[in-house]
Amino acid sequence: MTDIRTDIEGRAGRITLTRPKALNALDHDMCLAIEAALDAWRDDPQVSLVMIDAEGERAFCAGGDIAAVYRAGLAGDYEAGRAFWRDEYRMNAKLAEYPKPVISFLHGFVMGGGVGLGGHCSHRVVGESAQIAMPECGIGFVPDVGGSLLLARAPGGLGAYLGLTAARMGPGDALHAGFADCFIPESRWPALKQTLAETGDVAALDAAADTLPASPLAAAQPEIDTLFAAGPLAEIAARLDQAEGEIADPARKAVARNSPLSMALTLEMLDRLRAQESDIRSALRQEYRVSHRAAEMGDFLEGVRAQIIDKDRNPRWRYALEEITPELIAGFLAPLGADELAL
Repeated sequence: MTDIRTDIEGRAGRITLTRPKALNALDHDMCLAIEAALDAWRDDPQVSLVMIDAEGERAFCAGGDIAAVYRAGLAGDYEAGRAFWRDEYRMNAKLAEYPKPVISFLHGFVMGGGVGLGGHCSHRVVGESAQIAMPECGIGFVPDVGGSLLLARAPGGLGAYLGLTAARMGPGDALHAGFADCFIPESRWPALKQTLAETGDVAALDAAADTLPASPLAAAQPEIDTLFAAGPLAEIAARLDQAEGEIADPARKAVARNSPLSMALTLEMLDRLRAQESDIRSALRQEYRVSHRAAEMGDFLEGVRAQIIDKDRNPRWRYALEEITPELIAGFLAPLGADELAL
């Protein structure tokens, strides 16, 4: 039994996460259930569009449920995590490439796996309670589930800033950074969903949309660009050490706290995606090269232990900042041969 509800309502396929006590964290079975629903509705003439939402006030989806991956990795079983990520990434790709409109309703915490679920849909509705982030560098991982593509496409140095610091975006920031498409007050959502189900017509979104909220990140874009738009991790850290302000101060602390390996990998991943005409598949394949190796060779197990399991907030990272070399980064991003992600 998965913590998810999938059904057809009128002309809409409905996917609702029903795990509010766990902040709707995505586990392996939930990913498979979402994929099965998408596959079933792809050619169903009754289904004109798909809606994705979640129960509870606190979160659309606060991330992937990685406790099982941690336990397996601790026991030396790295395949459990690899299988989870393979299936989740395949689901992310199907959402991004779906031939029918897919509307996500983003409220509360939308982090990590929640961005992968809601952030690649064709119509991303954000509400006033949304707090969107990619916090993976804090657990010894990298922005994945296609999040690296969204970060690479964000303006200026914003993608590097969000990826390295795990800074949270409110609704205005999400629109500015390209993580959402329209702002609709959450009080309007029930009636909007009913109209969408009755008509199967996404034009109802334009009718419900409201004035764009302010974006503090847009106002801070020049400072973010100065600090994060160029240079390897060591140069960004050096600039932060010399800077002060509402952006620089918390960013400096985050960069000092998060995994140097994860942050350096993130910067290289974003650079590679920007250097070519990248799509969701190229981003997911690159991310999988890291996730395939993360538990065995990276900081993932230690980061999850420190932040989620023991919660001592005192991770012992494998590499110090000065120990990160181009060769180390290239190794994590090297092709996997027969183990490459198949989409």
